[in-house]
Amino acid sequence: MRYPIVLAIALATMLPGQALAQSAPFLGAWNLTGEPPNENYVYWLEVKEEGGTLSALFLNRGGSPVPVQDVRIANGELSFTLPGRGETRPTANLRASDGRLTGTIGAPGVKVTGVRPPQWGACDANAAHSFGKPVALFDGKSLAAWGVQHQDRPIGWRVEDGAMTNDPKANNLVSKEKFQDFRLDAEYKISPKGNSGIYLRGRYEMQVLDDPGTPADVHGHMSLYARRAPAVNASKPAGEWQTAQITVVGNCLTAMLNGQKVHDNVRIAGITGGALDAKETEPGPIMIQGDHGTVWFRKMVVTPITSAKRASD
Repeated sequence: MRYPIVLAIALATMLPGQALAQSAPFLGAWNLTGEPPNENYVYWLEVKEEGGTLSALFLNRGGSPVPVQDVRIANGELSFTLPGRGETRPTANLRASDGRLTGTIGAPGVKVTGVRPPQWGACDANAAHSFGKPVALFDGKSLAAWGVQHQDRPIGWRVEDGAMTNDPKANNLVSKEKFQDFRLDAEYKISPKGNSGIYLRGRYEMQVLDDPGTPADVHGHMSLYARRAPAVNASKPAGEWQTAQITVVGNCLTAMLNGQKVHDNVRIAGITGGALDAKETEPGPIMIQGDHGTVWFRKMVVTPITSAKRASD
């Protein structure tokens, strides 16, 4: 996913003693979900207080978490201004009660409910797990294993020379089957300056990008998008077949790209832009991004982990 990053400056607020006490229920990370009919609107928020200064990072559905402006707490309500252009910028207004947030985000104001991200236990993506039967999401012939994210849009994908490929502005493919802990083996190639993504459980994007020869970057090929850069840039040139193997257990992630380890049992810090939902402890589908550029996938096999070894085992 290659959205431009807004380089906004967080206008932190110095908090007097009373306001500092009010900030306590808001501090930390939140998963925010729109209320019907906007339940597909998924946001992420992290509020911090350091030395009496209040600041926040906000993931506005897509792109990257960015600093927000005018972070304030008054009369039990947290408010901030979303990054944007022009003099009139949308705001968020949220209240905390019983460990949840409620309020509105943006204009005209999407009603949201916020909950804390899960408290993940010990996990080890590198352990000797027990595996189930592999699930081939592509058989080289059809798209039978896939649905689409946007039901009101054409699919924009087809099978060509034994590979799934897309029009540049195609729908996003969503696997019909859902998975919890698993190993994913994929083979794909990217068009020049191409861009796609593989979403784990539909919530965490592993970036697919034509960027060989560039420094490893938090938005680069096989990054955990905007959350974690790969250890090295192991990309091959556009048009060459590439291999990725990704193992996810709980919120622990190990990934190989073209035979090089790019993530080594790292922790997933939170949902990424474009997540289907924020139900992080539940099984979720594999999603392939199709609306950024042309890609070809000739292998997509998910092998469920039936008994995950934890770090303490």
